[in-house]
Amino acid sequence: MKKTFTTLMALTLAASALAGCSSKATETTAAAANTTAAESSAPADTKADAKTEAPAEGGSYSFAFLPNTQNNTFQAAMNDTFKRLCQEKGYNYVCLDPDYDLNTQLSQMADVANQGFDAVFVIPVDSAGIRQGLEQISEKNIPILNVDTPVIDEDLDLVKTVIATDAYNAGTLVGQQMAADYPDGGKIAILDFPSNESCVNRVAGFLDGLGDAKDKFEIVAQQDGAAALDVSMPIAEDIIQANPELDAFFCINDPSALGAAAAIKASGKTGIGVYSIDASPDGKAAILDGSFTAVAAQVPIGIAETAFEKAEDLLAGKEIEKEILLPSFLVDKEKAEATLNDWQ
Repeated sequence: MKKTFTTLMALTLAASALAGCSSKATETTAAAANTTAAESSAPADTKADAKTEAPAEGGSYSFAFLPNTQNNTFQAAMNDTFKRLCQEKGYNYVCLDPDYDLNTQLSQMADVANQGFDAVFVIPVDSAGIRQGLEQISEKNIPILNVDTPVIDEDLDLVKTVIATDAYNAGTLVGQQMAADYPDGGKIAILDFPSNESCVNRVAGFLDGLGDAKDKFEIVAQQDGAAALDVSMPIAEDIIQANPELDAFFCINDPSALGAAAAIKASGKTGIGVYSIDASPDGKAAILDGSFTAVAAQVPIGIAETAFEKAEDLLAGKEIEKEILLPSFLVDKEKAEATLNDWQ
């Protein structure tokens, strides 16, 4: 137990060091709809630049990014990209971090609705739970660009576009790789995140990616790892203990997969594969040191760049696509080594 705790703490600290932004939930309320509240809600690296006044004349815009968390290098990479692009154009920009708390995100959405932004980029904490916030923003005629994780189909009328990595495609690539690695099948476990529509699509793609070999694989456990290392690790430990002949884990993102890898290491077992989706800097390091077997890429920088361009198009009166899915790809050791410290 002591060894497990030490391993978890070490990995958690390492992941936190790479996160790049504050992970603490911010306290915002609809009554606090002013610049001071917005600045106190922003991650540490955006507080100094957080401006929420109405856009200046002469073509300057004001953008807001409402992710589901900043305690993940994926969302931090998107924030960094939006911030860089806004600085290059002289636009106002703020990022608000709900730290996976739906009520906090709804409160932040209410704030944003009243602060005169020109466009808002949103990653929902709960794909099915943010209609109220979407409605409040839409009522102010502020275009919403839904990025990374799609809202549910019933709420698509409230967003101008969905821009994301093709989650199903990413899952399919990983499933195909597992089927190739285990031609005779095996016992596998899935660490999912069912409240997140993108992660649901990754699992669906993974299962379909197993193809004709699907019946050869026995899913001995499928549990919610909350897309987090500290949640996934003890779940993975229990799965390993209950299934001594386990062959592999499929995890919906790198933090969850790092939790599974830590659990495998703590158990003293070898030969259990870990398959992931992200290809974060941590995930690339795990490919290189053998902790991960395969990882498909998400493209947060590409998503942010595309979303920024489409927001400008909207504000210029142009039509944009209702859905833009950016392709995934498997990251091998050569590509991992060449791009170790970067997202894509």
